[in-house]
Order: sequence, then structure tokens, then C-alpha cells
Amino acid sequence: MELRQLQYAIQIANERNFSRAAEKLHIAQPSLSQQLSKLEKEIGVLLFQRSTNSVELTHAGALFVEKSQKILDMLEQLKKEMEDISQMKKGRLVIGSMPITGSTILPFVVPAFQAAYPEIEISLVEETSTNLETLTVNGQTDISLLSLPLREEALIYETLLEEEIVLAVPPKHALASAQTPIAIEQLEKESFIALKKGQGFRKLTLDLCQKAGFTPNIVFESSNMETVQSLVAAGMGIAFVPYLISKRTFSELSPVHIPLEGHPIRELVIAYRKGRYISKAAEAFVSTMKDVMRTIG
Repeated sequence: MELRQLQYAIQIANERNFSRAAEKLHIAQPSLSQQLSKLEKEIGVLLFQRSTNSVELTHAGALFVEKSQKILDMLEQLKKEMEDISQMKKGRLVIGSMPITGSTILPFVVPAFQAAYPEIEISLVEETSTNLETLTVNGQTDISLLSLPLREEALIYETLLEEEIVLAVPPKHALASAQTPIAIEQLEKESFIALKKGQGFRKLTLDLCQKAGFTPNIVFESSNMETVQSLVAAGMGIAFVPYLISKRTFSELSPVHIPLEGHPIRELVIAYRKGRYISKAAEAFVSTMKDVMRTIG
């Protein structure tokens, strides 16, 4: 049994498709199929049920993939400990981030980190908050930028930033000229634009409205906050947006941003799996983030 075969099985399980798995692994599909057959023959069990349209894990396959992930994660942690012993001259750091946070914070943090540690390779993983929590628990990221509350109990965190939530409205909207913060209760009859399900900021939007006594009328959804901002600017509805996003200009036509009564916040955190070894590279990245946030927050 070879380590690469464990990686192959995990990728097939993730993709549920041999062609996509082979593409992600940068190998030919026949080679992938051959390696899997060789592995199944060696261990004496069938890991996947293949059909014309699908690839599904068997019971043995699910157990094999779970244990393989733990083995590879332990090897990666061992590698990082050895890298630390060699004074952090080289290494690889996998950073998980929600798309909104990644587009707002990481363009400032990554260059600063690479300037200080040029030989450490950084790999970025952008996912919805739900998927990102799962990846972090599975050890597929070293650290991840998430927002509270966290769903996974296996994660621990430290706060990076408390970011205010503001209201974005079209330039010609009746509220655009407001001189004082807006009560969320006033927005019950409005049309909302929100991020798609699975993204933490969508849940925050729903929670804010529900605390104000209503369910928002969501007329458009997007996976991209820039698109949300553009739709608001075009007069298609209103949206809650993070303060750092509101400071950016996405196009010539931009929405108007207004504070909300009570000044609600979202808490951005740096999360990692409980008990996981945190490398000196990861610690240095966290330290860089905190330094950068003091200048852009």
C-alpha cells in the first residue's frame, strides 16, 4: 500500500467521479483506475461501487477513506514539526477562508507574510463556511478564517476582528439620504439580496431580520458579495454587508451604505482543529494577520 493510493481514494471519494478526481490529481484516468484496482486487490475489499453514472463508497470504502485522511493528516503534522525544527526556512501552509473574508483581508496579509517568509508556500482554500468548517476539522487546512458561531465542536478559535454590519441601499432609495442609523424593523417590507445557502453571512442576514421580528423577502441570491453589491446599486433590492466590504468600490455605480441601529457585528475568528499541531509558520501567519488588521480595520 502506497501513500499516493490513499490520496487517490480520498480524491475519488470527494469527487464521486473518476474523471474529475484524475483531473484534480493531475494523472490520467486509466492510471487512476489501475491504481485503485491494485489497491483493492491488495487489501481484499471493494472500496467503491462503480456504475455508468456514479461512483459510491462501500461500507469498507468509507472506513478506508476516513482512516486514510487521518494518516495523511498525521504525516502532514509530523512534516510541519520537522520544518519547525529546521527553523521554518521552508514549508507549506494551507489557509482556509470564506470568499468574502478572503477577498477583503488576504490580499493585504499574504504579500506581507511572503515578504517576511519568502520560502514558505501558501495554498489558499476558499469555501462556504459550512464546508470550510468540515475541511478544517478533517485537517485539510492548517488554519481557517471563519465567523461565529461555529457549528463544529471540534474547532477552537481566537478572535481576529469584530466587524460592523451596515446596510447597502440603491443610490435612489428613500433611505439613501438617512442621517441616522436605520432600525432593522423598518426593513420588513423591503426586497433583500443575499448570499446563497451555506455561507455564514447569509445566516447572519436571516438572524438579524428574525431578531427584528420578520423573515426577509429574498429576491436575488449570489455566491459573490461583489454581485450582491452590484445588484443593490442597480436598484434590485437592499442587503446587509460587512463594513470592510462597504469601504471598497466595485464599479462606478455603487450602493449607499448606512449604519444600523445597535451597530450589529460579526466576529471573525482564526479557527483550527482541537489538538492539531499548529506550526510556527501558521503562528507567524496569524501574527501577520493581526498586525495587518490593525492598519486596515
